[in-house]
Amino acid sequence: MKKIINDPSTVVAEALRGLAAAHGDLLRVHEDPAYVARADAPRRGKVALVSGGGSGHEPLHGGFVGLGMLDAACPGAVFTSPTPDQVQAAVEAVHGDAGVLLVVKNYTGDVLNFETAAELASAEGIDVRTVVIDDDVAVKDSTYTAGRRGVGGTVLLEKIVGAAAERGDDLDACEALARRVVANVRSLGMALTACTVPHVGEPTFTLAEDEMEIGIGIHGEPGRARVPLEPADGIVRRLVEGVVEDLPFVEGDRVLLFTNSMGGTPLVELYLAHGVAERLLAERGIRVERRLVGPYVTSLEMQGMSLTLLRLDDELTELWDAPVRTPALRWGV
Repeated sequence: MKKIINDPSTVVAEALRGLAAAHGDLLRVHEDPAYVARADAPRRGKVALVSGGGSGHEPLHGGFVGLGMLDAACPGAVFTSPTPDQVQAAVEAVHGDAGVLLVVKNYTGDVLNFETAAELASAEGIDVRTVVIDDDVAVKDSTYTAGRRGVGGTVLLEKIVGAAAERGDDLDACEALARRVVANVRSLGMALTACTVPHVGEPTFTLAEDEMEIGIGIHGEPGRARVPLEPADGIVRRLVEGVVEDLPFVEGDRVLLFTNSMGGTPLVELYLAHGVAERLLAERGIRVERRLVGPYVTSLEMQGMSLTLLRLDDELTELWDAPVRTPALRWGV
């Protein structure tokens, strides 16, 4: 195992200190319990948006803390859910007087721990709502989930609902908007190589040189099919077909296309794949009106990619375009 680390047991804590050093103008890091919060939180009269999950998916979630997205993020150990006390502390740190919306990826530990934290915060008189995202079309159930996993759509959800909270929407409106995004977003990923969790020291699965895995999870879970390696056209076609046929997306739909690196895929390959995806969607009469390309929901150093499609309407497009200023996403400010 070759990694730029000191000790597997201190990776997350040291990374959080580095995040604080790099982006102290945008956020602050609390170490015990660990959470990342907006530098200007709490904001009176604004719904607070809080998310989190295991580390190893950076920039998700800490990299999306800031104006127009999250008010706080709770980082667990690598591929491990944050604890209820982390989430509760984050909620208490950023809630103003307009309530808190928790964005939770559909993994068993995340759901249980965020639910516990919501109950504790509610007992203190804080109005807390929870929305679970489950956009991965690859599986019905997995080692980590009961039902579909939350993956790339999480970024789009956090951006859009974060913009609504920033403009002053109330908690009911933010919750309804989040559920609308969840209903209209789908994702599918693949891998050429597995990742290695620092405290484990070996790959989460093994692929031969001429194999690829379709439908992998962001914790390094193997996918729904192991198939012979194909050129980019074939790989992207598999992902596009899996996503489009699930909702389904149909001719005339306006969409946001998110082409995501799992951490180890260079941008030259990712842009190539994005171009293929745009062509395949155009052939189906699906209009790509907004795009995001890059490593935003990663699985450590996994070489692979995922595609996410969100069906757009005028309001969702306006909220996507709204100003954002976080370590990982910045435009309009």
